[in-house]
Amino acid sequence: MQNKMKPGTMCVQAGWTPKKGESRVLPIFQSTTFKYETSEQMARLFDLEDSGYFYSRLQNPTVDAVGSKIAALEGGVGAVMTSSGQAANFYAIFNICQAGDHFVSASTIYGGTYNLFSVTMKKLGIDVTFVDADASEEEIQAAFRPNTKALFGETISNPSVNVLDLEKFVRIAHKNGVPVIVDNTFATPVNCRPIEWGVDIVTHSTTKYMDGHAVAVGGAVIDSGNFDWEAYHDKFTCLTEPDDSYHGLVYTKAFGKAAYITKMVAQVMRDLGAMMAPENAFLLNLGLETLHLRMPRHCENAQKVAEYLEAHPMVEWVNFCGLPSSKYNALANKYLPNGACGVLAFGIKGSKEDAIRFMDTLKLIAIVTHVADARSCILHPASHTHRQLTDEQLIEAGVAPDLMRLSVGIEDVEDIIADLEQAFQTLG
Repeated sequence: MQNKMKPGTMCVQAGWTPKKGESRVLPIFQSTTFKYETSEQMARLFDLEDSGYFYSRLQNPTVDAVGSKIAALEGGVGAVMTSSGQAANFYAIFNICQAGDHFVSASTIYGGTYNLFSVTMKKLGIDVTFVDADASEEEIQAAFRPNTKALFGETISNPSVNVLDLEKFVRIAHKNGVPVIVDNTFATPVNCRPIEWGVDIVTHSTTKYMDGHAVAVGGAVIDSGNFDWEAYHDKFTCLTEPDDSYHGLVYTKAFGKAAYITKMVAQVMRDLGAMMAPENAFLLNLGLETLHLRMPRHCENAQKVAEYLEAHPMVEWVNFCGLPSSKYNALANKYLPNGACGVLAFGIKGSKEDAIRFMDTLKLIAIVTHVADARSCILHPASHTHRQLTDEQLIEAGVAPDLMRLSVGIEDVEDIIADLEQAFQTLG
């Protein structure tokens, strides 16, 4: 039934199907542990021979219900819910990479993810090569090595809001026998389902639009179940050969299409433990119930704000794929026909100090680290979220020195524009 439901219905109904006398609303299973009647029952759970709950670091009914909803929305076979979007991206790569391995990533990605890949994962012996996502297939192909295990990108990049050519990335990755991992945070499955374009694994910072209210940090990894790990047996032995920590269990043989996502729970979550808390999952589920209603309003408001900014004499440039002038407009029409998101990037004429004064003068639009929730907000990535990057890395990540990231909320758009206008007037 759930696979036949429309996205709006899945936002409300998927994941939790109460039985007679059970709570209509998804309950919070606020328990670390779960009771069984015999030692054998518990042993079978630990050996992955039975499914069930025994410890909330690995699985929890509230968390699993929300994961099932998100997997249904994305069209995947399963999902792992993590404590943050950062953990989700780390898990997605680390689940198939180990010391001595390599992966390729678009350079235009969130600054925290860029630093995770370029600094922290290198300390673990996992190397990365960053590529221009807009480059030709031949140029991106040149970054691949015999030990390359994945290709990573963001559907809509944060904060530069470029649109990824999903089919191009899929062609390149599959030609090299590796999966495509795409962070779909900004688009959400309401506006884009990357798996339908051939993407193998999808990640989210659920902290953003999925939650929608800036109340619960979280992340998700969704497995399409479509990548044939056995076809590249020697490249992905972590999935295709015995796992000594599970008495020689082979994930591809034991779990088929769910091999990747099962290994993530049984091995990576078991050992690293960045799980989503049940209460955070409960709050996330409340946000998901209105995701299909909020996203059109975010997109509608952002379109009007982008048009206003593009026409303003004090604005140097605007990047929003909904504008006909955008170099990503054709890709947006292809992959995001119902709208992209509520985030746009722009630069004003003048100095960095002018940009700071402009932001400091805003009243309705708040300066916060967050992005993509109901309230409009703004920040200057080069001096805020991406300040750990060098000038060269900032340019590589698509972060111009004057770039301001404006996350347009679901307030009345006339009030949002009025706030921007009064701030421009202070610049004279």
